[in-house]
Amino acid sequence: MKQQLLEKVKKLIESRMQTSFEAMEAAKNSANEEGKSSAGDKYETARAMGQLDREMNGRMYGQARQERLSLDKIDIETLFTKVTFGALIETTMGYFFVSIGAGIVELNGIKFMVISQEAPIGQIILGKSVGETFEFRGKIYKILSIS
Repeated sequence: MKQQLLEKVKKLIESRMQTSFEAMEAAKNSANEEGKSSAGDKYETARAMGQLDREMNGRMYGQARQERLSLDKIDIETLFTKVTFGALIETTMGYFFVSIGAGIVELNGIKFMVISQEAPIGQIILGKSVGETFEFRGKIYKILSIS
């Protein structure tokens, strides 16, 4: 199941990369087109806004690309004894996949919270072992398994 989850998260990130790249290209083309049809200050404003859009989408693309590279470092064959990057954890709160911050991903009817180590819950469970408990939002949960 971990392999399927990893592949689904990779596809999600690749989709983000594609969307950001397309938006970056659209902003570039829009700024270029605006330049052909506008004059004076309006031209400069439209061009500046197009450049800002392109830079924002460029940053989003770069972040998604870095996340994709991080996912490539996960070896699904590794057996974990403690919560760390690449671990799939079952808790009394639900399932967590410590990798990148991607939110809830559903697979085979099961919801997995795909979190980064820097997320608040990630920081709390990092380094914990099976059987250990942790507190989150005033409630106590237990780690049932790590794979």
